[in-house]
Order: sequence, then C-alpha cells, then structure tokens
Amino acid sequence: MLAIFVFSSQPSENLPDFNRADKIIKKGGHMLEYGLLALSYWHAFGWDLKKRPLAWLFALLYAMSDEFHQSFVPGRNSSVGDVLIFDNLGALISLWIASRFVKQKRPNENA
Repeated sequence: MLAIFVFSSQPSENLPDFNRADKIIKKGGHMLEYGLLALSYWHAFGWDLKKRPLAWLFALLYAMSDEFHQSFVPGRNSSVGDVLIFDNLGALISLWIASRFVKQKRPNENA
C-alpha cells in the first residue's frame, strides 16, 4: 500500500515517459500493483477461499481511495476507468490464479 501511495504521489512531470509503450506499461503497473495487493489481503485472511471476495473488495476500496488521493497531485487526475478496469482486473486475475493453487492444496474445500 505504501508503494502504491508513493507512486501515485508523484507529480506528472516526475513520471517517466515510455514513448509508445507508455500506456501499456502504466496500465500494466496498475494491474500488477492491485493484483499483489489483493493477494496480500488474501494471505492475511489465511488463504481462506470464502474470504477471497473480501480480499478483492479491500483491494478495490484501496484503489478508489488512491484515485481520490491522486486527484490532489499536481498534473495527475483520478480515473474511474483505472479502478473499474485495470485495478479490478489485476485483483481478479491474481486471485483467480492463486485460487487454482489453493484448491490443489486443499481439494476438499469448496470455492
């Protein structure tokens, strides 16, 4: 959460420009950050399959609060699309992939 906060606190003139790949790298960063955050929450819940939706929700709530915070940073703006598409997809995909491993370790638990 601290890393996400620090990255989103950077004014736009301090951000690197990746030329043609700029959007891909930055949106991919959103997905990676929130995928790792969702996994961190789920780990804190003991990898309980029933708590997976809660880990997703907490990641999305933090994404919303971070976009609000970013609206106060010079040269940056908040984007509902970042939350609904990239942050959401990152969290969902990482939880889905991790759940495949958890289910293999605990085959008797229901999703």
